[in-house]
Formats: sequence, C-alpha cells, structure tokens
Amino acid sequence: MKVAVVGATGMVGEVMLNVLSERNFPLTELIPVASERSVGKSVLFNGKNYTVVGLKDAVAMRPDIALFSAGGGTSLEWAPKFAEAGTTVIDNSSAWRMDLDKKLVVPEINANTLTKTDKIIANPNCSTIQMVLALAPLHKKYKIKRIVVSTYQSVSGTGVKAVKQLENEMAGVEGEMAYPYQIHRNAIPHCDVFEENGYTKEEMKLVRETQKILDDRTIAVTATAVRIPTAGGHSEAVNVEFENDFDLKEVRNILENTDGVVVQDDLQNNSYPMAINAHGKDDVFVGRIRRDGSQPNSLNLWIVSDNLRKGAATNTVQIAEYLIKENLI
Repeated sequence: MKVAVVGATGMVGEVMLNVLSERNFPLTELIPVASERSVGKSVLFNGKNYTVVGLKDAVAMRPDIALFSAGGGTSLEWAPKFAEAGTTVIDNSSAWRMDLDKKLVVPEINANTLTKTDKIIANPNCSTIQMVLALAPLHKKYKIKRIVVSTYQSVSGTGVKAVKQLENEMAGVEGEMAYPYQIHRNAIPHCDVFEENGYTKEEMKLVRETQKILDDRTIAVTATAVRIPTAGGHSEAVNVEFENDFDLKEVRNILENTDGVVVQDDLQNNSYPMAINAHGKDDVFVGRIRRDGSQPNSLNLWIVSDNLRKGAATNTVQIAEYLIKENLI
C-alpha cells in the first residue's frame, strides 16, 4: 500500500502523518510530496526520515492513495493527473467539494456511497464536518428544517501564518499579518473571502456542504463565521429546527450512541465542550443540549472539535481506511 501525502510539510500535512502513524495505517511505502521549494527536505515518519518529492515525480511513482492538503489550485491541477495514473485521491481542499460528480464524505455518515470508480473524493470543510457528524443522526430521526449556526474558529484554520500572527501579538512583537486586523484580544467576523451575497465562503460552505452530505437540499442553513484568538479547535453554537418534535433524553441518547461523538453535558459540574480540551483528539464534542423555548421543535447545541484532526487530517485518513476495508482500492 503506497501512500502519498501531498502538502506533507504544511500544517495539515504534518497532522496527517501523525494520524497515519497513530492509527497504524497499513502503508508499506510513504511518499511525502510538497512544492518545489520543499523538494529534497526530509520528514520524519515512524522514526524514519523520508525525502520530499515533487508532484510530477509522485505521479510517476503511482501511489495507491494520495492524501491531498495543498490548496485548491494544486488539487484542481494535480488530482486528475494522479487519478489518471490509477491513484485514488482524497482531497482536503474546497476544489472538488461541490462538483456534482465527486462524493463529499464524512465516513460515519455517507462512506457507503463510495465505489471503486471514485478516484477523486472530497473531504468537507472542518466546520461542516463537526456540525454534520452531530446532526446527521438527529436528521434521520426528526428531519431537520433549518439550521442557524455561529462558528468561533481558531487561527489554525487559516494556517501557520495566522498562528504566528497570534503568537507575535501576544508577545508584543511586530510581524507578518494573516488578517487585516489584530486577532489577539479580538474577534473578527470574517473567515475566508466575501461572496456577492454578503456571506463569506466559509459561511456558504456550511450551507452547501451540509445539504450535500445529508443529501437533502430542502434543509435551510444560515451561518456566521467568526475568527477568535484560540490556537486550535473550532466551536459552534447551533440552533436546529426539526419537522418533528423530540424528547431531550432521546436526543442525548442518540448522540451518545453516535460514532465519533462525545457528549459533555453535565451542568452541575460545569462540564461542557471547550476548544482547549478538544485539542489533539479525534472526537466531536457536544454539550449545552437544550430546547429552544422560542420556537417549536427547536434545539440548541454547542459543538467543538479539533479542526486539524477530525476537521481535516483524521477524516481524510478515515476515508482511506474505509476504502481499504471495503476493497475499493
């Protein structure tokens, strides 16, 4: 099992390598791939150094699987080249997510739609993954009509440059800016670029990707995405209106029995999900579960996850694991 990690020297790429190691992924050969400026460098994996190669050489090596985390432009150009060489690509960028011919996969929800013919598979946006993982079983039971979500997203979602900006500002050091404003002691209601409708791309990803993953275009979704000065972990306040009424005890029971979800909702002991506790974990944490008294059949949830793990690297690796388990490669 020959596996390429495209973008191996980046923030998500490094986490992918860690996840592959931690989960004892059954690879026999690792091919770390990066841009030309990183070719020749080495990455450490399972105690061994591997030399970084360029994209052209990686295609020629014909890996069985290529895990992409190198940006949309790179994915659009190179994912088809890998696919033509017989490689199954699992892409972490936004390049293929809304392509009608590509599957958008959260393994616990819709991996069963994958076939051997799916050579480019899209990994959803980090903020979408954690929300739909919690909502999918509730949608199945009560049918979602509308979702109102506000996100509180860490700077790691932007990348290394943003993490460095926060660190510099905390230390009182001038440096390169990832954002148009200071992020330390601030909250910026601006994640990704603005679209013509006044929403950001990040907000519209929550709308479009949720409908595609849950395979229901009737679900109404509206989102506000905010960048906050945390180093890792995304948090979301989610209000859901269902077609059918629910019992809170049953809701908790459904969530507690959902793979990948951990319920933290003990208010007497101040137990609820927090980004700092989700760091380095693969689960999606759900708490503050309560009925919305202002609207019929409506529920409030607080959902937290490590955006670099389940929101990116882990979900990608889980898709690859499913493909191997089901003999789809």
